[in-house]
Amino acid sequence: MSAIDWGIIVAYLSWVIWDGIRLSKNTHEIEGYFLASRSLPWWAVGLSVMATQLSAITMIGTTGQGYAVGMSLLQQYYALPIAMLIIAVTFVPFFHHARIFTAYEYLERRFDAKTRAFTALLFLFSRGMSTGVVISAPAVVLSVMLGLDVTTTCLLLALPTAVYTMVGGVQAVAWTDVKQMYLIVFGLGAACIALMMGLPDNVSVGDALRIAGTTGRLQVFNFSTDPAVSYTFWTGTIGALFLFLSYFGTDQSQVQRYLTAKSVDEARTSLFMSAYWKIPLQALVMIIGVFMFLFYLFTPPPMLFNRAHDQRVRESARAGEYVAIEQKFGEALASRKLAAEQLADVQRSGDAGARAARTESFKAEEQRVLDVRAEAVALVKDVTGDANYNDINYVFPTFVVTHLPIGLIGLLMAAIFAAAMSTIAGELSALSTTTVIDFYRRWVRDDGDQVHLLRVSKVATLFWAVFASIVAIWAAELGSLIEVVNRFGSFFYGSILGVFLLAIGWKRANSTGAFAGLIAGMGVVAYVTINTPIAFLWHNLIGAAVVFAVGMVVSELTGPRKA
Repeated sequence: MSAIDWGIIVAYLSWVIWDGIRLSKNTHEIEGYFLASRSLPWWAVGLSVMATQLSAITMIGTTGQGYAVGMSLLQQYYALPIAMLIIAVTFVPFFHHARIFTAYEYLERRFDAKTRAFTALLFLFSRGMSTGVVISAPAVVLSVMLGLDVTTTCLLLALPTAVYTMVGGVQAVAWTDVKQMYLIVFGLGAACIALMMGLPDNVSVGDALRIAGTTGRLQVFNFSTDPAVSYTFWTGTIGALFLFLSYFGTDQSQVQRYLTAKSVDEARTSLFMSAYWKIPLQALVMIIGVFMFLFYLFTPPPMLFNRAHDQRVRESARAGEYVAIEQKFGEALASRKLAAEQLADVQRSGDAGARAARTESFKAEEQRVLDVRAEAVALVKDVTGDANYNDINYVFPTFVVTHLPIGLIGLLMAAIFAAAMSTIAGELSALSTTTVIDFYRRWVRDDGDQVHLLRVSKVATLFWAVFASIVAIWAAELGSLIEVVNRFGSFFYGSILGVFLLAIGWKRANSTGAFAGLIAGMGVVAYVTINTPIAFLWHNLIGAAVVFAVGMVVSELTGPRKA
């Protein structure tokens, strides 16, 4: 990267962090530090919620997913508007009127202390691991750009962000989100335009999209009823509904956002912003991935996008074998490019027979490229001992730093880093709030003054930053980051949602039933995850259903609810 690009990144991040802290008020008080004194306008809260969703994971993991498989991930978001409507009608007024700091405080009022503590603990583990994935995304970018190992880049991101969060509290997080949201959208739009302009002169955007269609990358509806398929219309409208209900309705990282709003109506409006705009923005991110696939049809991509693994194999005793595979890969790319150009030409001719023949020819050449690349990946796994090797998260960073002009590289990198740091900061704030309110103040020292509690919260922020960094080092090689974070969440979210559904929706539920339901829900989800091929989005429905059903039965057998 050029000095100009680095200058843009440093200047933007410095300004965003400074301005976010500058706009923070009353951070010397618990309510001001954790909830912005419940004073933020609806549009700031709404942009903050959306910015959390359009994080570096989205910009790196989702674009990589779009490159590899296309638009199918979009199906995961079809239930979002329905979930937002349900949450706006139920959870938002409920939590606002309760005047609580965390969602889990209510569970003690409704059930007992152990149910509150166990649910809060589940949140801490799930959100702590998810924060690690959020750190992984920009760490991947830095490792590509600077040639550093992922461990170093994870720490370089997490620790400074922890310091910024410790100083500014949730207000700094929210106002930073507002500014970075604009840059993210601008950066995504610029990347999309650059990719379209990078197509050959004799291949129009329409021609290119039709080529992508032959590979299935434009498929946004899959009505398969196979429970092992991750992204279908049914997982997106049923399984994901429970994911979103739990995430936006019971996850402290989101509950804390709309508790900062001035009123119930403003909190609802902030959620509706995400309901209206999330799917179009997610589609934009995934179409960028599709256009990267099309771009690399006509511009040779690297055989491996992870340069560190590429270098290790080149320096190994099997370097000659690797070079031979690379030669085969180049030949396969040339044949695929020719087949793509021929398919684009014949699509304009109107000859259905010729079009079908060219389509089959292109598919065969695409499969040949995939087969050769699979040989290279197998060699990498054998040489490095990394059985989980996957470079899908390196695709977009590689395109940005190798094919975009000076200046635009800096803007896109600034967008990725700002998105990551803002999301990390928001989640660290939520983790710190839950640690202090639901554990330290409840179980260790309930008479601590505000200065003492704020000091403890800053220590908690630093602890979770280190914990998330450790997870990030492991998560960077697990595959598509957007899928990894949802897998982590789906393991816990269903059970957490189930206990809140019991609390709000079943008047006869008692503490014994709620706790037994939580144990049963987590146990069943763990069994399903380990021993069955059922897609992870269904884990949310399974967990919620088991907790609710077991909770009802045990409550009926053990007596009346708590007064």
